Amino acid sequence: VPQAQPRVEELSELYRELSQHPGLSTACLGPDLTTQYGGKYCSLYTEWSQRDLARAENIKFCRQYLIFHDGASIVYSGPAGTCSEIKDELLSRESPSGVLKAVLRKVPGKEKEKEKQFLEVWDQNRKVKSIDLTALDKHGSVYDDDQFGCLAWSHSETHLLYVAEKKRPKAESFFQSKAPELGTSDEDTGHPKKEDAPVKGEQFVYHEDWGETLSTRSVPVLCVLDIEGNSISVLEGIPEHLSPGQAFWSPEDTGVVFVGWWHEPFRLGLRHCTNRRSALFYVDLTGGRCELLSEDSRAVWSPRLSPDGCRIIYLENNVLGPHQQCSQLRMYDWYTKHTSTVLEAVPRQAWGAFPGIYCGALPGMCWAADSRRILLDTAQRSQQDVFVVDTATGTTTSLTADSPPGSWSVLTIDRDLLVARFSTPSCPPMLKVAVLPAAGREAQTQWICLQDAPPVPGISWGIRTLQPPPEQEHPQYGGLDFDAILMRPSEGPTGQKPPLVVMPHGGPHSVFTAGWMLYPAALCRVGFAVLLVNYRGSLGFGQDSVASLPGNVGTQDVHDVQLCVERVLQEEMLDASRVALVGGSHGGFLACHLIGQFPDTYRACVVRNPVVNIASMVATTDIPDWCLTETGLPYKPDALPDPAQWTEMLHKSPIRYVDRVRAPVLLMLGEDDRRVPPKQGLEYYRALKARGVPTRLLWYPGNNHALAGVEAEADGFMNMALWLLKHLQ
Repeated sequence: VPQAQPRVEELSELYRELSQHPGLSTACLGPDLTTQYGGKYCSLYTEWSQRDLARAENIKFCRQYLIFHDGASIVYSGPAGTCSEIKDELLSRESPSGVLKAVLRKVPGKEKEKEKQFLEVWDQNRKVKSIDLTALDKHGSVYDDDQFGCLAWSHSETHLLYVAEKKRPKAESFFQSKAPELGTSDEDTGHPKKEDAPVKGEQFVYHEDWGETLSTRSVPVLCVLDIEGNSISVLEGIPEHLSPGQAFWSPEDTGVVFVGWWHEPFRLGLRHCTNRRSALFYVDLTGGRCELLSEDSRAVWSPRLSPDGCRIIYLENNVLGPHQQCSQLRMYDWYTKHTSTVLEAVPRQAWGAFPGIYCGALPGMCWAADSRRILLDTAQRSQQDVFVVDTATGTTTSLTADSPPGSWSVLTIDRDLLVARFSTPSCPPMLKVAVLPAAGREAQTQWICLQDAPPVPGISWGIRTLQPPPEQEHPQYGGLDFDAILMRPSEGPTGQKPPLVVMPHGGPHSVFTAGWMLYPAALCRVGFAVLLVNYRGSLGFGQDSVASLPGNVGTQDVHDVQLCVERVLQEEMLDASRVALVGGSHGGFLACHLIGQFPDTYRACVVRNPVVNIASMVATTDIPDWCLTETGLPYKPDALPDPAQWTEMLHKSPIRYVDRVRAPVLLMLGEDDRRVPPKQGLEYYRALKARGVPTRLLWYPGNNHALAGVEAEADGFMNMALWLLKHLQ
């Protein structure tokens, strides 16, 4: 106990230091300029995010760079000025020419007023328009999320397109009517205008929403601002059964292309679910005619128009089934109206071949200047790499194959200048730039580091591959292997074996790529080895691996993690008597399974919003289809509860093994979690308390499934580290 106080100070100092490494979120290249000597250069605008522990919030800041290039290579690049914080900007987008910039800004209301939203237009030197969207009252809040949200310039740079919540009629009580507000009455009759007249009986009507992180999104509408005329119109012609988003202007500005998600019979959670029925549509601005551009029985997202305005590339998945899959890359030709498949889903990953597409979205700007090649990043086993895809032939080339292993992401490409982010488990994000070589020579891409991040000392890491034993092979998908990333303290007392923290990822169809992760890096600096397990079912290993897990959760994934732990303890200098588990969501599901199925291996456990009982989760989550799919059962929206199905769900759940648990358990729950509601963690907490297992529960108001609020994340780290230190002494 006397040691506790200095330890707390030391831990908080370590967390403060590591949490200050900024993340790189967006990049935008300005137009090419020519010097008096004939050299070309352009500016690069970047946005970063950083945790501010003192203010308990995430802040955004921007930094500009200059890039001198000759079209084939970068001659010189460097920063221009220092960074400055960006306040209250929700969205921003440069116009195609780079001369104008549109900004959606939130402005705190005066005294008792609500927060307002303004749409601004800036030229090179000043703000030329500031439009109070809240006062115009044509729609509700503008969407600034990356699921539906957009801010798109027309090619003519005269109009802006965005997505907002549909305006709801004012509702009033049956028994209290208010006097009509000044200025809203009809000039001829003196009565309130029809559209503004309050509706009785609508006060407490339930409005469905799109679930986790999208709880304020219900009925999106597409809106157009005419910049000259200062007028806003809500687009007509979009079918009632669709929720539109991810919109952009069609070639020639004749209409708008958008993704429409079906919301009948009811909405399911959409965040991280690339398996929801959706299609690509075109709505004509003059006649309001709406046309289907893709198949209507699939899931599509991330449409991107080529620079020559001829082709739209987009991602496509099966509807339902696993929430994340290996996706197809599809292309729609605007003039021939023909759709082709550029890349199919890949059954198995093989080095030297394209691993398949496993990404939440394509980069906002992903086309090369030739309107033929596109750039994307994707998981390749436990790394993330950048590939160029020739849409005419379907050939792919890695642009990062000769770089050190880690995690690469494309931020933007414009006029074949390529901007990317790179990090590793021991090195925070850095900014890289390159010129995309001519077709056929892409493997010679030369990356230049524009903003370095010093590696964090004291962390060494490596990736290892594991093969399940014959008795644990999948009958249909045999021969699958999987990976784990092992991070270990490289500086520690000599001869002392570090304790091991085992972290399986959530999803289950997601992946740990070898990039910068705050918690694992901080735990490593505290003195723990950290094992990040990409069990079978993870992304980046081919669609067969994804398909092998549904119906086998609680066994296949659990055995993969346990095999990995036993192998690492045999082969590495680690203390097998001090092993703990940390996991969130499906990772928490696995941690709770492992302490019950293998109680002799683990001494402590920390879980964040864990799935504990699939049978009790199915009626409360925003993704009931997940509960059935991962249990190996078909999902139908109109299906009624079935005792046999509930038995199967319970049978695969960690609550089944709670009688065997001995390891002390720390639970962290987000009060606003819609994905795995906190009742799940409470159910486990009560079961542990009833059995006398040491347990502690942390309840975070204002936090959802990710527990990503700055305060919850920091407090979570401190409590986790102290819990592990206490129980692994």
